[in-house]
Amino acid sequence: MSESVFVGLCSTESSSIVAVRRDMMDIVEKFYDLTEMNQTYVCIDSGSYREGFRLEGSDRDIMAWSKQHRVIWDLSQVQYQSIKLSHIFADCSEIPPGFALLQLLTPTTDETVLRSCFRMNDKFYISSSVHRQTKCSAAGIESKIHGPCVSSTCGQVEYDIAHGFVSDFWPPVASSWIERCQIWPSYHIVTDIFKRGCHFVAIGNKMGNHEDSEWRISFSLAEQKLVYSMNHYQFLIYGLLKIFLNEVINNTPDEDNLLCSYHMKTAVFWAIQSDTLSSLSTKHS
Repeated sequence: MSESVFVGLCSTESSSIVAVRRDMMDIVEKFYDLTEMNQTYVCIDSGSYREGFRLEGSDRDIMAWSKQHRVIWDLSQVQYQSIKLSHIFADCSEIPPGFALLQLLTPTTDETVLRSCFRMNDKFYISSSVHRQTKCSAAGIESKIHGPCVSSTCGQVEYDIAHGFVSDFWPPVASSWIERCQIWPSYHIVTDIFKRGCHFVAIGNKMGNHEDSEWRISFSLAEQKLVYSMNHYQFLIYGLLKIFLNEVINNTPDEDNLLCSYHMKTAVFWAIQSDTLSSLSTKHS
Protein backbone atom coordinates (compact mmCIF):
# COMPACT_ATOMS: atom_id res chain seq x y z
CA MET A 1 0.00 0.00 0.00
CA SER A 2 2.79 2.44 0.90
CA GLU A 3 4.50 1.76 -2.43
CA SER A 4 1.31 2.48 -4.39
CA VAL A 5 0.80 5.72 -2.45
CA PHE A 6 4.39 6.75 -3.19
CA VAL A 7 3.98 5.96 -6.91
CA GLY A 8 0.76 7.96 -6.93
CA LEU A 9 2.49 10.91 -5.31
CA CYS A 10 5.34 10.77 -7.83
CA SER A 11 2.86 10.94 -10.71
CA THR A 12 0.77 13.84 -9.35
CA GLU A 13 3.48 15.68 -7.40
CA SER A 14 6.44 15.49 -9.80
CA SER A 15 9.16 18.10 -9.36
CA SER A 16 8.21 19.85 -12.61
CA ILE A 17 4.51 20.03 -11.70
CA VAL A 18 5.30 21.34 -8.23
CA ALA A 19 7.61 23.98 -9.72
CA VAL A 20 4.87 25.15 -12.11
CA ARG A 21 2.35 25.40 -9.26
CA ARG A 22 4.74 27.53 -7.22
CA ASP A 23 5.47 29.79 -10.18
CA MET A 24 1.75 30.25 -10.77
CA MET A 25 1.25 31.26 -7.15
CA ASP A 26 4.02 33.85 -7.54
CA ILE A 27 2.21 35.28 -10.57
CA VAL A 28 -1.11 35.42 -8.69
CA GLU A 29 0.50 37.30 -5.78
CA LYS A 30 2.15 39.79 -8.15
CA PHE A 31 -1.22 40.36 -9.83
CA TYR A 32 -2.79 40.99 -6.43
CA ASP A 33 -0.15 43.65 -5.81
CA LEU A 34 -1.80 45.70 -8.57
CA THR A 35 -5.29 45.63 -7.07
CA GLU A 36 -6.81 48.40 -4.97
CA MET A 37 -7.13 46.25 -1.86
CA ASN A 38 -3.37 45.89 -1.78
CA GLN A 39 -3.13 49.57 -0.86
CA THR A 40 -4.23 48.57 2.65
CA TYR A 41 -3.40 44.88 3.15
CA VAL A 42 -0.85 42.34 2.07
CA CYS A 43 -2.52 39.03 1.28
CA ILE A 44 -0.62 35.84 0.40
CA ASP A 45 -1.25 32.12 0.16
CA SER A 46 0.51 29.94 2.70
CA GLY A 47 0.38 26.34 3.86
CA SER A 48 0.37 23.22 1.71
CA TYR A 49 -1.33 24.86 -1.30
CA ARG A 50 1.44 27.46 -1.53
CA GLU A 51 4.07 24.77 -1.02
CA GLY A 52 2.90 22.97 -4.17
CA PHE A 53 0.60 20.23 -2.91
CA ARG A 54 -2.88 19.58 -4.28
CA LEU A 55 -3.97 16.86 -1.86
CA GLU A 56 -7.61 15.85 -1.68
CA GLY A 57 -9.48 17.56 1.13
CA SER A 58 -6.84 20.28 1.65
CA ASP A 59 -8.07 23.82 2.19
CA ARG A 60 -6.49 27.13 1.20
CA ASP A 61 -4.48 28.91 3.89
CA ILE A 62 -4.16 32.68 3.47
CA MET A 63 -2.29 35.25 5.53
CA ALA A 64 -3.31 38.91 5.56
CA TRP A 65 -1.72 41.80 7.41
CA SER A 66 -2.12 45.56 7.45
CA LYS A 67 0.42 47.76 5.71
CA GLN A 68 -0.33 50.48 8.25
CA HIS A 69 1.19 48.64 11.23
CA ARG A 70 4.62 47.30 12.16
CA VAL A 71 5.57 45.30 15.23
CA ILE A 72 8.88 46.05 16.95
CA TRP A 73 10.78 44.15 19.64
CA ASP A 74 12.77 47.08 20.96
CA LEU A 75 11.91 50.78 21.05
CA SER A 76 15.18 51.61 19.28
CA GLN A 77 13.84 49.84 16.16
CA VAL A 78 11.38 52.70 15.58
CA GLN A 79 14.18 54.71 13.94
CA TYR A 80 14.33 52.17 11.10
CA GLN A 81 10.60 52.49 10.36
CA SER A 82 8.59 55.04 8.41
CA ILE A 83 7.01 57.78 10.51
CA LYS A 84 3.74 57.11 8.66
CA LEU A 85 3.42 53.68 10.26
CA SER A 86 1.52 52.83 13.41
CA HIS A 87 3.91 51.00 15.73
CA ILE A 88 3.13 48.04 17.97
CA PHE A 89 5.45 46.73 20.67
CA ALA A 90 5.78 42.98 21.21
CA ASP A 91 5.74 42.54 24.99
CA CYS A 92 7.11 39.07 25.80
CA SER A 93 7.66 39.61 29.52
CA GLU A 94 5.93 36.91 31.58
CA ILE A 95 4.52 35.41 28.37
CA PRO A 96 5.17 31.80 27.25
CA PRO A 97 7.82 31.47 24.49
CA GLY A 98 6.34 31.84 21.01
CA PHE A 99 3.69 34.35 22.11
CA ALA A 100 3.49 38.05 22.87
CA LEU A 101 1.16 40.79 24.03
CA LEU A 102 0.87 43.51 21.39
CA GLN A 103 0.97 47.02 22.84
CA LEU A 104 -0.24 49.82 20.59
CA LEU A 105 2.36 52.60 20.78
CA THR A 106 1.14 55.14 18.23
CA PRO A 107 -2.33 56.13 16.96
CA THR A 108 -4.07 54.12 14.27
CA THR A 109 -7.08 54.62 12.03
CA ASP A 110 -7.76 50.88 11.63
CA GLU A 111 -11.29 50.28 12.96
CA THR A 112 -10.65 46.60 13.77
CA VAL A 113 -7.58 47.47 15.83
CA LEU A 114 -9.41 50.27 17.65
CA ARG A 115 -12.28 47.95 18.55
CA SER A 116 -9.83 45.32 19.79
CA CYS A 117 -7.90 47.60 22.15
CA PHE A 118 -8.11 47.25 25.91
CA ARG A 119 -6.37 49.05 28.75
CA MET A 120 -3.98 47.29 31.11
CA ASN A 121 -1.51 49.01 33.46
CA ASP A 122 -2.17 52.35 31.75
CA LYS A 123 -1.16 50.91 28.38
CA PHE A 124 -3.27 49.94 25.37
CA TYR A 125 -3.05 46.38 24.08
CA ILE A 126 -4.71 44.64 21.15
CA SER A 127 -6.88 41.68 22.09
CA SER A 128 -6.34 38.70 19.78
CA SER A 129 -9.75 37.18 20.55
CA VAL A 130 -11.67 40.41 19.88
CA HIS A 131 -9.64 41.09 16.73
CA ARG A 132 -10.34 37.56 15.46
CA GLN A 133 -14.05 37.77 16.24
CA THR A 134 -14.34 41.19 14.58
CA LYS A 135 -12.77 39.86 11.38
CA CYS A 136 -15.06 36.82 11.50
CA SER A 137 -18.18 38.98 11.85
CA ALA A 138 -17.10 41.14 8.93
CA ALA A 139 -16.60 38.07 6.73
CA GLY A 140 -20.29 37.07 6.83
CA ILE A 141 -22.71 34.83 8.68
CA GLU A 142 -21.33 31.63 7.13
CA SER A 143 -17.83 32.30 8.43
CA LYS A 144 -16.49 30.69 11.57
CA ILE A 145 -13.40 30.83 13.73
CA HIS A 146 -10.87 28.06 13.14
CA GLY A 147 -7.84 28.43 15.41
CA PRO A 148 -6.26 31.81 14.59
CA CYS A 149 -8.15 31.94 11.29
CA VAL A 150 -11.49 32.96 9.91
CA SER A 151 -12.81 30.01 7.92
CA SER A 152 -15.19 30.46 5.00
CA THR A 153 -16.00 28.82 1.67
CA CYS A 154 -16.04 29.94 -1.95
CA GLY A 155 -17.78 27.35 -4.06
CA GLN A 156 -16.35 24.02 -2.96
CA VAL A 157 -13.07 25.44 -1.67
CA GLU A 158 -12.63 26.19 2.02
CA TYR A 159 -10.45 29.13 2.98
CA ASP A 160 -8.68 29.75 6.28
CA ILE A 161 -7.61 33.40 6.50
CA ALA A 162 -5.26 34.44 9.30
CA HIS A 163 -5.43 38.20 9.89
CA GLY A 164 -2.48 39.56 11.82
CA PHE A 165 0.52 41.85 11.93
CA VAL A 166 4.05 41.80 10.54
CA SER A 167 7.43 42.54 12.10
CA ASP A 168 10.39 43.39 9.90
CA PHE A 169 12.71 42.12 12.63
CA TRP A 170 13.61 38.57 13.65
CA PRO A 171 12.29 37.73 17.15
CA PRO A 172 14.99 37.46 19.85
CA VAL A 173 13.39 34.24 21.17
CA ALA A 174 14.29 32.53 17.86
CA SER A 175 17.92 33.69 17.69
CA SER A 176 19.19 30.18 18.51
CA TRP A 177 17.71 28.87 15.25
CA ILE A 178 20.02 31.13 13.24
CA GLU A 179 23.02 29.77 15.13
CA ARG A 180 21.92 26.18 14.59
CA CYS A 181 21.78 26.43 10.77
CA GLN A 182 25.30 25.28 9.91
CA ILE A 183 24.53 23.27 6.74
CA TRP A 184 20.77 23.16 6.15
CA PRO A 185 19.27 25.44 5.19
CA SER A 186 21.99 27.27 3.27
CA TYR A 187 23.44 30.60 4.40
CA HIS A 188 21.61 32.39 1.58
CA ILE A 189 18.22 31.02 2.65
CA VAL A 190 18.85 31.71 6.35
CA THR A 191 19.81 35.31 5.54
CA ASP A 192 16.67 35.80 3.44
CA ILE A 193 14.47 34.34 6.20
CA PHE A 194 16.13 36.54 8.82
CA LYS A 195 15.55 39.71 6.77
CA ARG A 196 11.86 38.93 6.29
CA GLY A 197 11.13 38.93 10.04
CA CYS A 198 7.97 37.21 11.25
CA HIS A 199 4.23 37.63 11.73
CA PHE A 200 1.70 37.52 14.55
CA VAL A 201 -1.59 35.63 14.31
CA ALA A 202 -4.61 36.03 16.57
CA ILE A 203 -4.47 33.16 19.02
CA GLY A 204 -3.11 32.85 22.56
CA ASN A 205 -1.53 30.07 24.57
CA LYS A 206 -4.22 27.97 26.28
CA MET A 207 -1.86 27.49 29.23
CA GLY A 208 -1.03 31.19 29.53
CA ASN A 209 -2.49 33.85 31.78
CA HIS A 210 -3.64 36.05 28.89
CA GLU A 211 -5.05 33.58 26.37
CA ASP A 212 -7.63 36.04 24.99
CA SER A 213 -5.02 38.77 24.57
CA GLU A 214 -1.87 36.94 23.44
CA TRP A 215 -0.71 36.68 19.84
CA ARG A 216 1.25 33.72 18.48
CA ILE A 217 4.46 34.34 16.56
CA SER A 218 4.12 32.91 13.05
CA PHE A 219 6.96 31.80 10.79
CA SER A 220 4.81 30.89 7.77
CA LEU A 221 7.05 32.66 5.26
CA ALA A 222 10.14 31.03 6.78
CA GLU A 223 8.47 27.62 6.61
CA GLN A 224 7.65 28.18 2.95
CA LYS A 225 11.30 28.95 2.23
CA LEU A 226 12.39 25.80 4.06
CA VAL A 227 9.94 23.60 2.15
CA TYR A 228 11.19 25.10 -1.12
CA SER A 229 14.75 24.22 -0.10
CA MET A 230 13.89 20.53 0.33
CA ASN A 231 14.96 18.15 -2.41
CA HIS A 232 12.09 16.37 -4.12
CA TYR A 233 12.49 13.13 -2.17
CA GLN A 234 12.21 15.02 1.10
CA PHE A 235 9.19 16.87 -0.28
CA LEU A 236 7.48 13.57 -1.16
CA ILE A 237 8.19 12.14 2.30
CA TYR A 238 6.62 15.26 3.77
CA GLY A 239 3.59 14.66 1.53
CA LEU A 240 3.35 11.01 2.62
CA LEU A 241 3.35 12.10 6.26
CA LYS A 242 0.52 14.55 5.58
CA ILE A 243 -1.54 11.74 4.00
CA PHE A 244 -0.69 9.38 6.88
CA LEU A 245 -1.77 12.06 9.33
CA ASN A 246 -5.19 12.52 7.72
CA GLU A 247 -5.91 8.89 6.87
CA VAL A 248 -4.50 7.12 9.96
CA ILE A 249 -3.42 9.28 12.90
CA ASN A 250 -6.39 11.65 12.86
CA ASN A 251 -8.91 8.96 11.89
CA THR A 252 -10.38 9.05 15.38
CA PRO A 253 -13.48 10.61 17.00
CA ASP A 254 -11.32 12.03 19.81
CA GLU A 255 -10.86 15.64 18.67
CA ASP A 256 -8.78 16.54 21.73
CA ASN A 257 -5.87 14.39 20.57
CA LEU A 258 -5.75 15.38 16.91
CA LEU A 259 -2.48 16.51 15.36
CA CYS A 260 -2.07 18.98 12.51
CA SER A 261 0.14 19.02 9.45
CA TYR A 262 2.31 21.62 11.17
CA HIS A 263 3.57 18.88 13.51
CA MET A 264 4.58 16.76 10.51
CA LYS A 265 6.29 19.70 8.87
CA THR A 266 8.26 20.46 12.03
CA ALA A 267 9.29 16.80 12.35
CA VAL A 268 10.60 16.81 8.77
CA PHE A 269 12.53 20.04 9.37
CA TRP A 270 14.13 18.58 12.49
CA ALA A 271 14.98 15.32 10.70
CA ILE A 272 16.67 17.10 7.77
CA GLN A 273 18.66 19.43 9.99
CA SER A 274 19.63 16.68 12.44
CA ASP A 275 20.78 14.49 9.54
CA THR A 276 22.97 17.26 8.10
CA LEU A 277 24.46 18.05 11.52
CA SER A 278 25.14 14.35 12.07
CA SER A 279 26.86 14.14 8.68
CA LEU A 280 28.99 17.17 9.54
CA SER A 281 30.00 15.64 12.89
CA THR A 282 30.92 12.30 11.25
CA LYS A 283 32.95 14.08 8.57
CA HIS A 284 35.03 16.04 11.09
CA SER A 285 35.57 13.01 13.33
